[in-house]
Amino acid sequence: MSKTGGLKYHHLGIPTKKHRAGEEYLPQYGIYHSGFDESEFGIEWMYYDDNCALPEIIRTMPHIAFEVDDVFEAIKGKKVIVEPNSPSAGVLVAFIEEEGVPIEFIQINENASL
Repeated sequence: MSKTGGLKYHHLGIPTKKHRAGEEYLPQYGIYHSGFDESEFGIEWMYYDDNCALPEIIRTMPHIAFEVDDVFEAIKGKKVIVEPNSPSAGVLVAFIEEEGVPIEFIQINENASL
């Protein structure tokens, strides 16, 4: 078994200080995101507006995201910095901090919303 425990890479989220073409706004989080659909490597650019209440570590540091079967299982025993939530239909996400680095877990299915 790999060190990632069989986690499936999903994307790399990189904070940016400028708006980008084709970005989508998530008003409940104060985030503009773009690039994921076009990036060969799953790079997603994240612009955080002044109303964003996410922890500073997420707003200022790149994060890696892994797709998991069960977000709640993935965060057990970890330092959770964003509790499980549903940014869009069929998607459940949570963030942990691992040695000062934000890591996102994503569960994708029809029953993922809280």
